[in-house]
Amino acid sequence: MAMKEKPRQVYKTMQGKIVDMHKLVQQNEMTVAVGNKKVNARGDELGPGGKIIRTREEIQRSAMNNTPGVPAQQAPVQPTPVATKKDVSDMDPEGNE
Repeated sequence: MAMKEKPRQVYKTMQGKIVDMHKLVQQNEMTVAVGNKKVNARGDELGPGGKIIRTREEIQRSAMNNTPGVPAQQAPVQPTPVATKKDVSDMDPEGNE
């Protein structure tokens, strides 16, 4: 059974011009995004000279596996101390323990 295509996001401006958002995103996919994060509009991580270091699929895969780049060493788990009940017969009547 054939799947229906998702309808394109086509908007009409106030002046009557038609803007196809899907086409606009496709055209500007490899341009460097504005901001201080070194990525392109697609989400790929960029290095010096605008070369792609990691694709967005690799970034998403590492985020899903929760293993970003170098695996962090886990700290050993310390057992929690068990609280002991105090015996009333050993207590000082003035509250000094």
